[in-house]
Amino acid sequence: MNLAEGVQIVTFGILGVMMIGAALGVVLFSNIVYSAFLLGGVFISIAGMYLLLNSDFVAAAQVLIYVGAVNVLILFAIMLVNKRQNFSPLPSAGLRKIFTAIVSIGLFALLSTMVLATPWANSAPPVAGESSIVLIGEHFFSDFLLPFELASVLLLMSMVGAIILARREYIPDQLPASDLPQTILTLPERPRELVSTTNNTGDSNT
Repeated sequence: MNLAEGVQIVTFGILGVMMIGAALGVVLFSNIVYSAFLLGGVFISIAGMYLLLNSDFVAAAQVLIYVGAVNVLILFAIMLVNKRQNFSPLPSAGLRKIFTAIVSIGLFALLSTMVLATPWANSAPPVAGESSIVLIGEHFFSDFLLPFELASVLLLMSMVGAIILARREYIPDQLPASDLPQTILTLPERPRELVSTTNNTGDSNT
């Protein structure tokens, strides 16, 4: 093992530990704002993994889209919608935690089995000189065109829903009826100051 392979292994270990620690913090922290910040750490760790795989375009897209757009949108939604309220504990909270733990352990076992059963050594190495941007563009507009368009529609629906939730408190249930009818496209007239008659007579005498 040469120096380059050793650096790659150490970098992979650091990124893996940072990713797992940040992911556990997202789940275990009681403050949802801290969880959102740690989710950004998970995204950055994944971008580092992409750099180790020589996928520079995917790593840059990971940082720009997920960290710079999605994570910031999540933070804005949390800060706009979240309220400081003391929630009463649910009677079946313990049962839900047990069910969540079972599902999480099952998913972890399934992913671990998939990782161990996949023949990684038999995978084809990347072709030298072949740009990843060209390959991604070809797959986006040929094989994955429908999922790409559906993802854009889903993001648009999420943005509209976040705007509606953020503006829900500012929309009154019933608009107050005005006592005086107002004419459309008219502005209230400004009061005019009356000129005193003494000044006018004094000016005329002079």
